[in-house]
Order: sequence, then structure tokens, then C-alpha cells
Amino acid sequence: MKINVHVIISGRVQGVWYRVSTKQKAEQLGVTGWVKNRVDGCVEAVFEGEEKIIEDMIKWCYTGPPNAIVKDIKVKKQTLINNFDDFSIKY
Repeated sequence: MKINVHVIISGRVQGVWYRVSTKQKAEQLGVTGWVKNRVDGCVEAVFEGEEKIIEDMIKWCYTGPPNAIVKDIKVKKQTLINNFDDFSIKY
């Protein structure tokens, strides 16, 4: 079953290649959606895909790239959008 989740990752997650690494991991897993930096220092993302794959993506987010220090992740299930063709970085 396909799901859509909205994720906010806090900690040392900007300036450490978190967005690029998230895009690479999402593409590897076949997840669609987007990721972006927020002005409050967090990283925000929307992931869409098969439930098990999204669980794997969220699990990866707790670690992120090597220089990241993740303090907290908020995950909220959303209505399935089903309109993403790929995974992108928003600026």
C-alpha cells in the first residue's frame, strides 16, 4: 500500500549535505516527493511510496549523512497525493 508522509528533521541537518543525501537515498529506494531546508534550521520533506519503503526512508533519516546530528524527527501521515514523478530538492 502506498502512503504519503510529511517529515521535519531537526538537529545539525543544514550545511552537511542532508538534502542531497536524502535525494540520493530516496532515488535508491524508489521514493518520490521532495526535500528542502527551512528557515528555522530544520529540513522538511514529503515522502511517497510503498509503506515498507517509506519506513526504511524514515529510519535512514534518523542517521542521515555522516556529518549530520539528528535530534528529532516529526512524521505525519498525509492523504496520498500520487502526483510526484521523482524526488526533488526544493530551494
